[in-house]
Amino acid sequence: MRSLMNTSTAKILDGKALSARMRESIGKDVAELTHRHGRAPGLAVILVGSDPASQVYVRNKKAACEKLGIDSLSYDLAADTTQQHLLGLIGELNADPKVDGILVQLPVPDHINPETLIEAIDPAKDVDGFHPYNVGRLAARKPALRSCTPYGCMKLLAETGIDCHGKEAVIVGASNIVGRPMALELLLAGATVTVTHKFTVDLQSHIERADIVIAAAGKQGLVKGDWIKPDAIVIDVGIHRQQDGSLTGDVEFDAARKRAGWITPVPGGVGPMTITMLLSNTVEAFKNHVGD
Repeated sequence: MRSLMNTSTAKILDGKALSARMRESIGKDVAELTHRHGRAPGLAVILVGSDPASQVYVRNKKAACEKLGIDSLSYDLAADTTQQHLLGLIGELNADPKVDGILVQLPVPDHINPETLIEAIDPAKDVDGFHPYNVGRLAARKPALRSCTPYGCMKLLAETGIDCHGKEAVIVGASNIVGRPMALELLLAGATVTVTHKFTVDLQSHIERADIVIAAAGKQGLVKGDWIKPDAIVIDVGIHRQQDGSLTGDVEFDAARKRAGWITPVPGGVGPMTITMLLSNTVEAFKNHVGD
């Protein structure tokens, strides 16, 4: 283990670089599948309202699809769109043979129940990996379509070359989007998993013993750098815009980097991987759909 007095810094887990390599491979796969089956994989993205962050995410997803040859179908709906209308649209997309993946961009307006929308999506087209069926498959150790951000985190972990079996993994945050499926991913990889949340007593003590820290609470600087165990792997899912326009995460990066063995930057760590895994899931859904 690295001495606590050692001034060397952690290796950077570069999500941009890994994402670029994976997208190159996905693009080749898409071209081959399109040639073989006479159509490209199709992804339908539903955006309700005009949330600026959501608009950026949707625009980035569409651009990524176009670059790789995936057909991107956009449904930009007014904020007052009814839940009934959305359910009708999802039903149409479920039945459309040219649509392999369906994604509802979250958050949705308050009058719409996101869980109802997610459960209405055909699990075979649930490329976000949020449907209870797909989460259940992961829990049963028979993964189908997997939640994009946790799956991306696992790809980043694999880049370290470190075997997760027997490692102490601590997840900060218990959301349905990241924390809970992340726990299932790490269990599948053989780690001993602790999930911390807003009711956790003495968060510091949990993090101090962790070989792997996944910070996904959505609270800037929550994870202090001096809590990090020497040589631990730190993956920061949080992203926050500061007053000067710069981005930061849930982890005190500069201090944590002095202790960790590996760490993701913000931006450029988990973010690029989330969209890449969405693209990967869309191709996987297409293969399942056409029986490839």
